[in-house]
Amino acid sequence: MKIFIAALTTIALIATLSFTKVDSSKVISPTDSLHYANEKHFKNIHQLTFGGDNAEAYWSYDSKFLTFQRTNPKEGLMCDQIFVGKVPTDTEESFSYKLASTGRGRTTCSYFLPDGKHIIYASTHLSADTCPPAVDKSKYGNKYIWPVYDSYDIFMADLNGNVVKQLTKTKGYDAEGTLSPDGKKMIFCSTRDGDLDLYIMDLKTTKVKRITKDLGYDGGAWFSPDGKKIVWRASRPKTEAEIKEYKELLKDGLVAPTKMEVWVADADGKNAKQITNLGNANWAPNFTPDSKHIIFCSNHEYKRGFPFNMYLTDVDGNGLEKISRDKGFDAFPMFSPNGKKIAFSSNRNNNGTHDTNLFVADWVD
Repeated sequence: MKIFIAALTTIALIATLSFTKVDSSKVISPTDSLHYANEKHFKNIHQLTFGGDNAEAYWSYDSKFLTFQRTNPKEGLMCDQIFVGKVPTDTEESFSYKLASTGRGRTTCSYFLPDGKHIIYASTHLSADTCPPAVDKSKYGNKYIWPVYDSYDIFMADLNGNVVKQLTKTKGYDAEGTLSPDGKKMIFCSTRDGDLDLYIMDLKTTKVKRITKDLGYDGGAWFSPDGKKIVWRASRPKTEAEIKEYKELLKDGLVAPTKMEVWVADADGKNAKQITNLGNANWAPNFTPDSKHIIFCSNHEYKRGFPFNMYLTDVDGNGLEKISRDKGFDAFPMFSPNGKKIAFSSNRNNNGTHDTNLFVADWVD
């Protein structure tokens, strides 16, 4: 969730980006600036995007395409929209991507359907064509906070920007959707019952079941590749002061994601357990292709809360291993379904700017 503000009309955005392919700079070959020492699980790191804020890149079921969200004011793209692109198979190919959302409002958290022809994503476009207002952090002591816009709903769309179905219609925040391996169920985060909880929807019947109930932010959930487990990030305010702050922020449509841990459960939400107890923010968890390990992002090593790196653990929280080494931001890891590659977002090689770009690498066990 990234905050930018703009008054951008649909016509202007579509005129800038259209629904045609947009070629980035040529994919660059692995260099020291991309691959740091001790990143032993990465090989042949390739940078896919160059400039702007590119994040939450998730693979198609055939391991050939990525869908991701992108902001770049230099392109007239003032808040996140969804793009899809084919992952290059060699260093001579450029990464071409095209707009796959409506170009209106703000979007987040896209995910491919098994057919490779449709995606789901959350969007605020039914509320307004323009970007929703940014948060005035000065009102909250300049704390790091995320907006959870109640105008977000989840939609199904084809890859040409045409919405084919609205999946959520309940009042409140509905976002952070991902699908089960068979594509029949969607797990997502919603405030429909007054808290940030996880729900599972049967896509055929659209019936919804709530699977978390403890006070706190439950979001960013994934099914394991074998379909037996789920993993997610969660905050659990305990003290009177923590609970008060959490409730007051949520009332204003905000959440402070600075204290989160990783949780796992059975696919139906039963037998939930916390598997990290590291402190600070532990988030963006995802399963390895064998469903036996979890990769996630964390800043627990750093008292100042930065940088963020990626870590690997087993499903019980044992055998913690540091995977990435950038001194800025490494996050949103996702393995290709065939297990051969990993995609992630990083500040590496951004020439001292605030740009966050997409990278893919061969995964080495």
